[in-house]
Formats: sequence, structure tokens, C-alpha cells
Amino acid sequence: MQVSVSSSAGQVSSSSGGGGSEIAKLQKQLQTLTEELKGLATSDMEPKAKQQKAKLLQAQIQMVQAQITAIQRARQQEQQDAQARKMEAAAQAAREQRPPSADGLGSQVDTYA
Repeated sequence: MQVSVSSSAGQVSSSSGGGGSEIAKLQKQLQTLTEELKGLATSDMEPKAKQQKAKLLQAQIQMVQAQITAIQRARQQEQQDAQARKMEAAAQAAREQRPPSADGLGSQVDTYA
């Protein structure tokens, strides 16, 4: 008996706008694959075919988990980059709001007078 399992885990883009919906799709796919793997135990397939299908399902599960992790890491990196940009903009604004010193007056104190 030949076992064929179609791979429904394709490449996922990690755009900042679609990360949440992509993760939700992948989590649903992960649930489906896990249920299929659990159902394999009670199937009436030949043992060798059952073993092959189990290996394929486990590989697909690992691939989906890796994709979820990659999207989460990309989203976290985007958040860190955005926070760094905000902090830099705030620092730049603070530098621009400082009043310039008048030719260095008041920046030196004569302690020997």
C-alpha cells in the first residue's frame, strides 16, 4: 500500500500586517495535523504504511511549528526596531529643544576668584 500525504504547509510571508492571521492559520493547520496523527493510531492501515504516514505528519508538524516560531521572531524584531526608532526620535527632539549656550558663557566656572 502506498501512502500519500499532501503537504499543505507552504511558505509563509512574515509581513507586519499579516503576522497574526498567518499564525492563526498555521495554528489551525497544526491542530488538524495533530488530530490526523492521533487518528492514525486507530486507523486500519498496514503497520508499515501507518509508520510512514506518521513520519510524514510529524515532519509537517515540525515545519508548521518552525514557521510559527519564525513569524513570532520576526514580529518581535519589528517591535524592537520600532521601539528603537521611537527612542531615537525622542532623543533627537530633546536635543533640538535644548537652548543653545551663548558662546560658552556659564559653561566654565572660575573657582579661583
